[in-house]
Amino acid sequence: MGMIEDFLARYRREYDFFDQAARLVAQTLDAGLQAAGIRSIVTSRAKSVLRLESKVTKRAVDKAYATVEDVFNDIVDLAGTRVALYFPGERKQVDALVKNLFVLTAPPKEFPSEASPPTYTKRFSGYWATHYRVQLREASLSEPQKRYAEARVEIQVASVLMHAWSEVEHDLVYKPLQGALSEEEYAILDELNGLVMAGEIALERLQRAGDIRVAATGRPFSNHYDLAAYLLNRAAAIIKDPLGDNAIGRVDLLFDLLRRLNKATPEQLSPYVAALHADIERRPIAEQIVDRLLAEDESRYAVYDEVRQARLAVTGPVQLEDAAAEAPERHEAIGFFLSEWMQFERLMREATHTPGPADGRSFIPSARTLEKLGVVDPSTRADVERIRRVRNNLVHGVEVPNPADLRDAGERLHAITAALMAQKFEN
Repeated sequence: MGMIEDFLARYRREYDFFDQAARLVAQTLDAGLQAAGIRSIVTSRAKSVLRLESKVTKRAVDKAYATVEDVFNDIVDLAGTRVALYFPGERKQVDALVKNLFVLTAPPKEFPSEASPPTYTKRFSGYWATHYRVQLREASLSEPQKRYAEARVEIQVASVLMHAWSEVEHDLVYKPLQGALSEEEYAILDELNGLVMAGEIALERLQRAGDIRVAATGRPFSNHYDLAAYLLNRAAAIIKDPLGDNAIGRVDLLFDLLRRLNKATPEQLSPYVAALHADIERRPIAEQIVDRLLAEDESRYAVYDEVRQARLAVTGPVQLEDAAAEAPERHEAIGFFLSEWMQFERLMREATHTPGPADGRSFIPSARTLEKLGVVDPSTRADVERIRRVRNNLVHGVEVPNPADLRDAGERLHAITAALMAQKFEN
């Protein structure tokens, strides 16, 4: 037992590390879920020392731990984050979001699992959830936070009802403080499980009823959750290919832009949704619509930047204070880059005879566009691809743009546009 005591002593010293790692995962996930319009309650915790001692003592009988490190490697939920979904049908969207935001250290675990048969006869199937073991992406962390990228965090995703039932069942069945349960108690837990599963069916019906309400003509979207529900319903009928890992995108930004443009109704949004396409980059739905809105009127870039900064002020990265200090320089760089980009985009549209956004899908020039125009210089094509990524990151990304990078990209774009104009007049 000396080794278990050593393990618990070390865990007490490192408790704050695991608690903060779980908190960072929860904050990252909560921001992503809100941005995507997924209603949920996200909580986090580091495992309590008292519960951990009981768990390790029981597992040590079969595990035959040789070192303290063996114990740490065996216990996967020292840091935990829980996602309680209002609508259980959104688990597939959460799955895509988790895989996009974090590094998975093991395949997701689906419940119920045939590998863990119940210890008593049940009428209902028990716990329905998905568990993930993840690590934070180092690139998403500030310099002082990078040490938390080492921590393994367990994410548990289930409906709000299922989480509540599992808490009761887990504490009574697997951690009985008053002895083993009677057959009557097991039967009551099983009955409650049936009620929870019926409740999940009711939640799914509630979601469908909300979708019908949101799609009704003549009503503006009340929030970005309503907008997300509308987009997913409409997109499923339009996009035949499987949606990408981040299929929905930043619906919160799209909603704010639509509201500023007085287009936040199903009728006004319908033409943009009808033009959605599953391109080879799997660009999120919200990004596709934002790009078409911006392409219709270049002045909307300024409106969208205001919308984006307002959102960042509430949910944005920790670098925001530094960005505020350099705001004049940053806005000047953004204005310079976007003016060069818009001139380049106009030239590319004219040169390729691409119809305007009112007649077709959005148009973002790329290396392939240059190829159509006979530009074969690999350096120029590579620069356009890099600059296109800068543009997409500026418009759709979450980090504060670097003014020096924007100026450099704008100057290179100016040179490319000038060269293409000269070529056009030569021909």
